[in-house]
Amino acid sequence: MAFPGIWMTESESVLYRVVPKCACSTIGQIMYYSDHGQFYDGDIHDAETGLHKWAFEHSQDVISRNVYDRGSYAFTCVRNPYTRILSSFFDKICGIQRNGKRYRGNLVPMLTYEYGIDVGGHDGREPFDQIRSFRRFLLFARDTIRWRRPMDPDIHWSAMSGHVGTFVVNGGTYDRIIWTEKFNDGMSDVLKEIATPHAVDLSQIPRFNESEGHGPKRAHPVEDYFDDLSMHLVYEIFKQDFELFRYDFHNPANRLPIGEIDLDEVHAKLG
Repeated sequence: MAFPGIWMTESESVLYRVVPKCACSTIGQIMYYSDHGQFYDGDIHDAETGLHKWAFEHSQDVISRNVYDRGSYAFTCVRNPYTRILSSFFDKICGIQRNGKRYRGNLVPMLTYEYGIDVGGHDGREPFDQIRSFRRFLLFARDTIRWRRPMDPDIHWSAMSGHVGTFVVNGGTYDRIIWTEKFNDGMSDVLKEIATPHAVDLSQIPRFNESEGHGPKRAHPVEDYFDDLSMHLVYEIFKQDFELFRYDFHNPANRLPIGEIDLDEVHAKLG
């Protein structure tokens, strides 16, 4: 079986399913630090040594063994669907990426032409109607997820349950799912369950937000971006995310979960 998106420490202390836009850079750096006593110098997504990743052929056997034997503590991290899709818009659609170019080449010109989305000029620095453009982006995101047109859904705005579920479908079992909104509490609980070569003091860990600064700042409160139609679209796209991970669909202003995640339910519904 394949386990896409899985990272594991070289000490095999902990195994993590990456979910884009859900603190994955910070989690990866914590895992790296817990083995090596220092952070990776650069974007942890680019690291080719110091972590096992399913993308590396030499890591696949050891990851598979740990999944099936449950030799490593397995967890993932999720985020409020409203703030996650907003973050994807400002980072991937409005922002200039680390390579100095737009995300996925001709994606933004296509969105401008077919959906009338404005992104603040060629460098994203010009003022534009963020709410209007975001709501049009939501239509595009729904089209990619519902009908896979005009392209397949991107990992940054496809449902979290889809990412989380690949691990379950292929035979994995989660020991914990934590919330981005309660990150220190959740990550602290994970660290209590594992033995690491180097101790991790979460109070001293910076937030490695690799997308920060890519795009314009959000000019309005989260709830202002979501009218009744936008909320309907978000629910159509992320219904299972709201239900499994206990987020409040009815109130975009409430980013916090409203209940506890039931791991048995997650495994049953995603497996």
